[in-house]
Amino acid sequence: MAVELGLLGEVTAHVDGRAVDLGPARQRCVLAALAVDIGRAVPAELLVERVWGPDSPRRERTTLHSYLSRLRRALAGAGDIVLRSGGYALVVDQADPVVDLHRFRELSGRGDDVAVLTEALALWRGEALTGLTGPWAEAERERLHQERLSAQHALTDALLRAGQGGELVAELAARVAEHPWDERVIGQYLLALYRGGRQADALEHYRRVRERFVDELGTDPGPALQDLHRRILAADPTLSADPGRITAKAGVPRQLPAAPRLFTGRVVELDALDRTLTRAAGRDRAVVISAIGGAGGIGKTWLALAWGHRHLDRFPDGQLFVDLRGFSPAGEPMSPDEAVRGFLDALGADPDQLPADPDARAARYRSLVADRRMLVVLDNAANAEQVGPLLPGTDSCTVLVTSRHRLPGLIARHGARPLPLDVLSDTESRNLLTAWLGAARVTAEEQAVTDLIGLCGGFPLALGVIAARAATDHHLPLADTVAELREYGLDALDDTDPTASLPAVLSWSLRRLTDAQRTAFALLGIAPGPDIALPAAADLLGLPEREARAALHALVDASLLDRTAGGRYALHDLVRAYATTTARDLPEPVRRAALDRVVDFYLHTAHAADQLLTPSDGSIRPDPPVPGTHPQPLSDVPAALAWLDAEQSNLPAAQHSAAEQGRHHVVWHLAWALTDFHWRLGRFHSDVVMWQAALNAAEHLPDPAPRIRAHRYLGRAQAGLDQYEDATDHLGRALALAEQHDDVLNQVSTHLELARVMEHRGDDHQALDHCRRALELQETLGNPHWKADMLNAVGWSAARVGQYDTARDHCRAALVLHRQHGNTQGQATTLDSLGYIDHHTGRHRQAVDHYHEALANYRAIGSDNQISDTLDRLGHPHLALGQREQAVEVWREALELYRRQGRGTDADRVQQQLDAVTAPTT
Repeated sequence: MAVELGLLGEVTAHVDGRAVDLGPARQRCVLAALAVDIGRAVPAELLVERVWGPDSPRRERTTLHSYLSRLRRALAGAGDIVLRSGGYALVVDQADPVVDLHRFRELSGRGDDVAVLTEALALWRGEALTGLTGPWAEAERERLHQERLSAQHALTDALLRAGQGGELVAELAARVAEHPWDERVIGQYLLALYRGGRQADALEHYRRVRERFVDELGTDPGPALQDLHRRILAADPTLSADPGRITAKAGVPRQLPAAPRLFTGRVVELDALDRTLTRAAGRDRAVVISAIGGAGGIGKTWLALAWGHRHLDRFPDGQLFVDLRGFSPAGEPMSPDEAVRGFLDALGADPDQLPADPDARAARYRSLVADRRMLVVLDNAANAEQVGPLLPGTDSCTVLVTSRHRLPGLIARHGARPLPLDVLSDTESRNLLTAWLGAARVTAEEQAVTDLIGLCGGFPLALGVIAARAATDHHLPLADTVAELREYGLDALDDTDPTASLPAVLSWSLRRLTDAQRTAFALLGIAPGPDIALPAAADLLGLPEREARAALHALVDASLLDRTAGGRYALHDLVRAYATTTARDLPEPVRRAALDRVVDFYLHTAHAADQLLTPSDGSIRPDPPVPGTHPQPLSDVPAALAWLDAEQSNLPAAQHSAAEQGRHHVVWHLAWALTDFHWRLGRFHSDVVMWQAALNAAEHLPDPAPRIRAHRYLGRAQAGLDQYEDATDHLGRALALAEQHDDVLNQVSTHLELARVMEHRGDDHQALDHCRRALELQETLGNPHWKADMLNAVGWSAARVGQYDTARDHCRAALVLHRQHGNTQGQATTLDSLGYIDHHTGRHRQAVDHYHEALANYRAIGSDNQISDTLDRLGHPHLALGQREQAVEVWREALELYRRQGRGTDADRVQQQLDAVTAPTT
């Protein structure tokens, strides 16, 4: 049996490859305290001190014995904990190191071989002793961190001696941010920048370092750093990469940069790459490629490097790596021939014997890697044409291509397997911050960490920038970082080092776009709402749908835009913030015209949907749309409901945008167009927000009617949320204004709304007075639809005060009129009233029939709000008829709808009814 113990991450144990349960944290701490001294006796007192601290009570000796017994059972004979003179020792069967820590120390102590140091660092799985707390664990963790850092420095030195440079810039930028006073790291970073063709950046970084040293330490950097600066300034040729060193290792190139130190998560993507490798070893005859796509800063290179280092044993003939500079801030992408020359050098080809023709050189490269088991990483590719000549000709090699573009040509022509990369999950984001900041700090500042995760939206580079600063400024609370990010937004993620600046990294993606595509990206940043469909996008961009689709697909291909379900498009929050900043460079008339078009698109399509849901005489309609607006055609009620539901987040955003532009008529009409939809589905919160905005806009309009209606509909929506005092106030204002301006129609409507509020407040007699006043006023209007509504209202309120004969007569008259005019909504409401009257006069079967007929009509028009009320009432005649199961069924549906609609009081009442019916009898 074999046992493997892991300390370089969460403390783990595997016996014959099977993970074993090590129990609680303190029990794992006991194992760790023994494993760091494997084979040597650790005194019991020292064990107790390591696990519980120096001032632990004496009874912990008993707990220690219990933990040791459990650990013996967990190791199941593959290892044992034995009592020796002087203490306890952890012993294992095999002689080779079984603790990843000891394996790490053994490898890192062999010298400066790149492969050996890379293997050593690949053993780390995060922060050492993750999950363990206490003085010993914290001190040991810090000591191990320093050992890891020393190995990383040694590996970087070895890679620099081997000729690398530009490949190390991204990793060293993060390390410099974490260790701004470490001159060894600073020197490595300067040399990497210089070798990457960034002499000016290297000199500028040294200047900033020197200023900081002088200002804060009162001294210049050390002699070694000063000498390096002098040599970079003079472009000393000895600083350049020495191809001879690489050629000396001909046949086994190891160009893969160091594994990312703080890599976390990406389990699904790593598994996908594992499956690719498995298939490569099996039946595939063509070259195996995995194209890793994603936006700048999403972690493509880190994923490729992390995966490559985990499988170094599968590539015994070496690894080739090249940064193709497809989105580099300086210069053009690397030519395929330049990359081929670099690979030929690494493979030991004699430069004097290379063919002059680029195609012949590419053929020579393919010949050298033929039948070799190698990993080829083509990082930061601009397009498929740049990658094609670098692909091996046999299936023995595995190729990873990273790019901000989707590279469809590579997939179609070469059978690449796409692996799009999305943001990190909340759990992965937390693990990344834990790796940077330590478990203790993350636990101590839990709320701030949660806020940071939300603000960074899972964007790895954003998390890395914030974490590096927090690690550097460890004396400042994370809440300060949260406040800075909230105040400054994307600017808080900027940095003088472009590789550590999210705005700079995103800007590189725009360099490969056309002017029209960059304009589309900017306009999408200011579009109202979290996402957008093609018809709305076409109006926003001022393009025909075909051209708009092409522009959107180009942005999707560049990993700047996501295509989501239902043919919709969305920007990540941080990418949207960057797009918004680029929109400032557009002329103001261009921005304003785009917003006017898309807002009018939403308004006029919403108005058309409302006309399908609630046909009217057209007396209330918005102004004509601005030129270039093409509202979406809607064929029927289901199409209208589907569109309104899909755009439910964008429509309030469009209203907000109109308010910012001072388009007061548009603000009001958007509330009007959506109120019936909100009412049907019980979305009273949304209705309150939109009508409050409409009321603010109506104050700027000369006609009093919009102000009257805004007060009325705002009051109705507030009543739907049980906010009866506010509702009464707004309805009272609406009635007073309607009477002041002799607006009979709005007087009638407001009396009806006041009646509903009075009913909910328990004043049914006053509710009946409002209904009778509304019936009297409507006689002057001569509208049969209104008369039917008023008759039903009087009938309902009469029933509420026990005047059932009067109630039945009025409701029957209302039903006749509604049926004559085909008013489905009116029929449903009146049938509901008749069901209530029947139930309260003992005619329970007729009540059930009326309620079911009302439900059929409500369901036909999708009126969830009224469906829930009718279901609530239907349960009572069912119960009166002894139909307990039917009552429970309809009340459960009503309860679900009430909760979905946010109607807490109604939901509580129905829950009480259900509890009373379903309670066990004694």
